Amino acid sequence: LSHSVLRKKMSNQTTMTEFLLLGFSDVPELQILYFVVFLVLYLISLLWNLPIITAIALNHHLHTPLYFFLMNLSILDLGSISVTIPKSMANSLMNTRSISYSGCVAHVFLVIFFASADFAILTIMAYDRYVAICQPLHYETVMNRRACVQMAASALIS
Repeated sequence: LSHSVLRKKMSNQTTMTEFLLLGFSDVPELQILYFVVFLVLYLISLLWNLPIITAIALNHHLHTPLYFFLMNLSILDLGSISVTIPKSMANSLMNTRSISYSGCVAHVFLVIFFASADFAILTIMAYDRYVAICQPLHYETVMNRRACVQMAASALIS
């Protein structure tokens, strides 16, 4: 055999297609308990954020910068919890411990995206309160609808 064929046969190559996740417990009863806990947390988050989004969207008196950013924060909260909790629930219920490589990359990307967008929206909300308190006469011109939409969009892009 030639040197290149022998080298090809003896090369040690590993292709990673999935990751193994560590669970909270191997006991099936505890896995069901974790599923129930995650389900309750997910439902509480939904029941907490959906009325906020609905109330702000439907009530025209709440179409102010503060409530606009609060609605964005609730939407981001729903997004971030929808990225993490369902996979944990599925793993607990089906007793699986693997996640595909692309699924892991997507999960990490989305967690970082929602976390950074949350921080950006909170920073913008702090700026909104600063302008309202320290420059009340300029508030309407500084925090107009166009500026609020641009700031919210920049929070999602960053």
